[in-house]
Amino acid sequence: MTADGSTKVVLIALACNFGIAVSKFTAAAYTGSSAMLSEAIHSLVDTSNQALLYYGIIRSKRPADARHPFGYAKELYFWSFVVAILLFSLGSGVAIYEGIDKLLHPHPISNPEINYMVLSVAIVLKSLSTWRASTAFNATRVGQSAVTALRGSSDPALFTVLLEDLAALVGLVVALSGIAAADMLDLPWADGAASILIGLVLAAVAAFLAIEIKSLLIGAAASVETQTSISRLINSENRDGGQVRAINHIRTMQLGPNDVIVAASVDMQDGALASDVEAANARLEKAIKVQHPEVRYLFIEVQSAVAAGPVASTTTAAPANEIVLPAKTVAESAAVSAPTSKPTLTSRPQSARKGKRNKRR
Repeated sequence: MTADGSTKVVLIALACNFGIAVSKFTAAAYTGSSAMLSEAIHSLVDTSNQALLYYGIIRSKRPADARHPFGYAKELYFWSFVVAILLFSLGSGVAIYEGIDKLLHPHPISNPEINYMVLSVAIVLKSLSTWRASTAFNATRVGQSAVTALRGSSDPALFTVLLEDLAALVGLVVALSGIAAADMLDLPWADGAASILIGLVLAAVAAFLAIEIKSLLIGAAASVETQTSISRLINSENRDGGQVRAINHIRTMQLGPNDVIVAASVDMQDGALASDVEAANARLEKAIKVQHPEVRYLFIEVQSAVAAGPVASTTTAAPANEIVLPAKTVAESAAVSAPTSKPTLTSRPQSARKGKRNKRR
């Protein structure tokens, strides 16, 4: 999913939630419904959440600088985590509080027709937003189940909007059922019970979001498919008679929805020259970035073993376009540049030593 696609999903949800929030607050003020007030607060929280997600998307697009050399892509993860906290504290907390208060102090709902009308319009608008978010999400599933795709997604803006919209649709149906029970069956406590149920649904969604976004925030690896593909590309260098002998490890980190950093450690063939290493690095960088444009940073650690034994030394991680000399070449260069004889210290003349002794006397 491109960043522009996620931005459109967030902006559509923002517009829908704002209109729904205004209508719900108006209906709650006229009717005194606790479930409607909970839904109004829920929509207001959703509107604020979409605004924060949009802010996070804009901030994450800033270019890298000296303070943040890998860019600001993770800022979207931070603001998404803030959204999960707000959804739990404000959306869920206030809804449960309002429901408990209504159970302790039940009162009939006035003008329930207004609630029915507002909830019906809200369901239509929320269905539009949910359809747009689910369409964008399904395009990224690639045959995976919905739960697996949600847990493996690296775009919190997309799956946060989707889960919020689904929770909102459930909440609207629950609120409509509670208001109808309080109105038609003369069960005033049903309105409060519906508010509590809405709060529990929001709490469950917020907890799921917090767990998944925390994983991204602290540095989750790229998808298994991406890691497998990169491993296959590096191994192809070996199969095609290239310089790579074996892969020691491949480590990845998801910096943002479309930003991945890759650090790979490989063994080169014995006797590989610096020009061979440079050419292999160039081929690997081109192949990986063509198939995976989301790989913004690629580092390859090169190791090479001398013929008589195990790896002699390991170079530090370096970008793929940087020439890294293998250990054997470095050792040969050092042997060539080493001096053939040790320098000797010249002794001072005897007269100088004698003069020093006479001075002491």
